[in-house]
Amino acid sequence: MKIEMGESLFYSWLRHVKECQIVQTNWKVSTQWQLENTDELERMMSVVDTYYSQKYEYHIFRGNTSLYQLLQQGECDVLGVSVQNSGVKYYAVDVAFHEAGLNYGTKEVTVMKVLEKCARTAFCLHGYLNTTEAEIIFASPKINPAVLLELTPCIEEMNEIFTDNKYDFRFRVIANDEYNDLVLKPILIASEGISDTSELFLRSYQMYKMFSAERNSAERIQRRTKNLVSHSEYDGADAYKELKVGKLAQVILGRMIADGYASDEEIEEMQTFEYSKEHFDLQFPLLVRDDAEYSKVRYYAKPIYVKGQAYFMCSQWYETSANNDRPYLLRWIEEHIDRT
Repeated sequence: MKIEMGESLFYSWLRHVKECQIVQTNWKVSTQWQLENTDELERMMSVVDTYYSQKYEYHIFRGNTSLYQLLQQGECDVLGVSVQNSGVKYYAVDVAFHEAGLNYGTKEVTVMKVLEKCARTAFCLHGYLNTTEAEIIFASPKINPAVLLELTPCIEEMNEIFTDNKYDFRFRVIANDEYNDLVLKPILIASEGISDTSELFLRSYQMYKMFSAERNSAERIQRRTKNLVSHSEYDGADAYKELKVGKLAQVILGRMIADGYASDEEIEEMQTFEYSKEHFDLQFPLLVRDDAEYSKVRYYAKPIYVKGQAYFMCSQWYETSANNDRPYLLRWIEEHIDRT
């Protein structure tokens, strides 16, 4: 079986950054599946084709004369399903790595190919999973600026086309620096403690860390001895956008507390409801000592050690229109990085 490193990367990204409980690589349409919403999909195929052919002379569906023919060619590199209290969310990713830069032929052909992939994925999701809401991503670590300049407005227009037709699909291109900031950095942040041997990208990264661990440990000891902290370990504002608020708190806030970004006074205050509510909008104390009485279902199981004392961190983080803890968390991180 052929293993693509890009697919392995996004497999892990969907599992641990987007927190998808179900993730499948190389998701393909089966001829045995029942296609739903046929009339609507044929209408949307015509709408999309007409728009790009009239504005750009892009015939993005080219030789595909029928909806069925188009969908049978469909293959999504990685499909993720996230089941949350707010409902089910789908993620569909096509990932391409061309060392010299994304290239399916001419610049125009390359743009049309990406548009075709995105539209076809949307049709497959609506036709076979009966959903009108998903995040559809085309990702490549290297897209030449000339191609990206043409592709970006076309993707924005595809978002508008589907929105105008009452769909909640969000189309995205992640490339170049964003590939690093929004994919690589977040999964490396979230990778601590993951030991699944099927996740080849993470296993290769962990192997690298294994051989660099001694050097990194020595550097950290030296920095702490000098009362210095490397800001680069927490310099990931763009990466934070992709992490859910609970993961951001557990990984980044937890590490910062363990690394001494909070004063002794703050550690005491973090064990009170008043401070935790004011600074993090939490309904429970941010920290509890391991020897205190507390509701274990409200706290992460992995302890944080501060000067030899074990604490547990509150796990009740939310990011909804009515209760959004993210701004509080990001403000605390930013303020405390600036102090050192």
